[in-house]
Amino acid sequence: MKSAPETLPNGKTKELKAVARIKVRFHECDPLGIVWHGNYLKYFEDARDAFAEKYGFDLYSFYQRGYATPLIHSEATYKRPLRYKDVAFVEAQYIRTDAAKIIFHYKIKNESGDLICTGSTTQVFVTNGAMELALTVPDFINDWMQQVGLR
Repeated sequence: MKSAPETLPNGKTKELKAVARIKVRFHECDPLGIVWHGNYLKYFEDARDAFAEKYGFDLYSFYQRGYATPLIHSEATYKRPLRYKDVAFVEAQYIRTDAAKIIFHYKIKNESGDLICTGSTTQVFVTNGAMELALTVPDFINDWMQQVGLR
């Protein structure tokens, strides 16, 4: 999974990233003392929350505008384990697309900078209530992309 910086029409590149700091808690570990694989998706969510705070990309506000954004795909590749009390940094990078989707790529590194895990998630827009798939990008997302310099 490669995530090259996006080339904008003016030839410049723009990457929107945010990092969440996490400390592994006891209940996130399996009997071997390493983080259970399913918890990495929670760490990805922590990074998406950091992204939302940094860039004003609040999924709850999407709901208030008539859309839910269910996760339709996730993947993770595990390189090294995290253990109880480890501190890690989870980076979420927004991947611009013209499709009605939200795509993030992730990197998790430990305090030493070792790569722990990479991954990605894809969400789509569905209307609240009827849960109909949106085939075009909602106007408020286009407005947001303009505001943060992606258009």
